[in-house]
Amino acid sequence: MVAIASIQSKLKTIELKPKLTFDQFLEIYPENGKHYELINGKIVEISEMAFTRNHDDVGEFINRRFYREVERLSLNYVVKRAIPIRTTDQEGNEHGRIPDLSVIDATIWRSNRHDYKGLREKIQLAVEVASNNWDDDYIDKFDEYQRLGIPEYWIVDYLAIASRDFLGNPKVPTVFVNLLDENGKYQTTKFTDDDKIISRTFSELELTAAQILNI
Repeated sequence: MVAIASIQSKLKTIELKPKLTFDQFLEIYPENGKHYELINGKIVEISEMAFTRNHDDVGEFINRRFYREVERLSLNYVVKRAIPIRTTDQEGNEHGRIPDLSVIDATIWRSNRHDYKGLREKIQLAVEVASNNWDDDYIDKFDEYQRLGIPEYWIVDYLAIASRDFLGNPKVPTVFVNLLDENGKYQTTKFTDDDKIISRTFSELELTAAQILNI
C-alpha cells in the first residue's frame, strides 16, 4: 500500500506537466481506497457520494451473476471490478475510465501477468451503475466506449436519477443495454420491471431488470 503523503507528492510533481498519459496514470494511480479516473490529462477523484452501499450491492450482484455464467459455460472471460481502461474522446484526448464492472477476454487479461492491471485493449462488456455523476455514464462514457468499440455497455440506473430525456416520463429505474451495430454505433434497449435482459455476451443469461433494480 502506498502512503497517502507519497501519493500526494507524486501528484503534485506530475501536475506540473501539461497532461498525464494513460501510462503515467497507471504508474501513480492512488492506492488510498478512493476512486479516480483520468480525464483530460488530469487525475480526478470520483465523488464518494457515488459509492453508497446500495450502489456497491447492485454492482456486486451483477458481478456474481456474470461470474456464474462464465463458470457454468466455461467462457473465455474474466469478470473484474475497478479496472482502468484507456479511452479517447472525439478530440483525441486520452482518458482512463474505470467501469463499475468489466468483462474481459481472458487471453488478453492473462497475456502479461506482470503488467499494470489497466488495459489499453477494448473489453467485451462494461457496466456503469449510475449515480450523482450520471451524465458521465449516459454521455461521455457512452461516446468513449462506443469509440473504443466495446461491444456491449450496460447503464444501470437503479435510482432513476438521469433526466427524462433518457428515462422518459414518469422516470422509472431502468437497465439500458447498448449493443454495437455493424456501423460501430450503439443501439439501445431499455429494460424495466420484469423484462428479461437480453445480452449478446451472455446469451443464456436468466436475469430480469427487477432482480437488479430491487437489490
